[in-house]
Amino acid sequence: MDLPVLISADGQVRIFRLNRPEARNAIDARTARLLREVWLAFEADPNARVGILTGGDQVFCAGADLKDLDALAAEVHGEHGPLGFTRLAVSKPTLAAVAGYCVAGGLEIACWCDLRIADETAVFGCFERRFGVPLVDGGTQRLPRIVGLGRALEMILTGRPVRAHEARAMGLVNEVVPEGQTLRRALELAHAMAAFSQAALRNDRLAVYEGLGLPLAEGLKAEARLGADTLASDEAAAGARSFEMGKGRGGAFE
Repeated sequence: MDLPVLISADGQVRIFRLNRPEARNAIDARTARLLREVWLAFEADPNARVGILTGGDQVFCAGADLKDLDALAAEVHGEHGPLGFTRLAVSKPTLAAVAGYCVAGGLEIACWCDLRIADETAVFGCFERRFGVPLVDGGTQRLPRIVGLGRALEMILTGRPVRAHEARAMGLVNEVVPEGQTLRRALELAHAMAAFSQAALRNDRLAVYEGLGLPLAEGLKAEARLGADTLASDEAAAGARSFEMGKGRGGAFE
């Protein structure tokens, strides 16, 4: 039996591909368990710096497999969420490479990722609205943080489809690329992030997430605490020395 999630490595980048084309990459309980396992393994792997979630060039994910709804619903109060990993916090950057339909729970798992790269075939939406199925994998919390309250409520209450360029305009998508190019572009960004000093990258990322919802003064304290940790690291000292030697002058990244 084919695995419902395929795992591959490209240097320090890990690629997790949903592999249920017969179900439009819908997530059943077996797939949810495997997704949890692969992301936990990614977090624990010292050689893995960035993770990419994709469904291939045809469809990203149609959400929860409604044929397995009872098993998935049993995890509503679980530690990791019905789709396996949406309540899991990882310390490393994640990207969603989206083609085709990214709807219902598929939208929720894309919102779990830090960045979303979509091609021109991508369609986003809370399609579960048609079936009376709730958003329970972070959609009601992450979507407003990404696109704002009004846009999020519009998507959640109407269930209407949002195509790639509109999604880009509302901030749901970071970049729109030609058809079939999502993984290539996601890999470019992932390798760029993997090449940076990781202490600063991860602590700055964490400061953003810790500060969400906090009063500004509290958020600044979190930023200062994490920034101090970075400055105390060997990576920060090495970065300062490389700058003194001429690296990065004139805004160069190489």
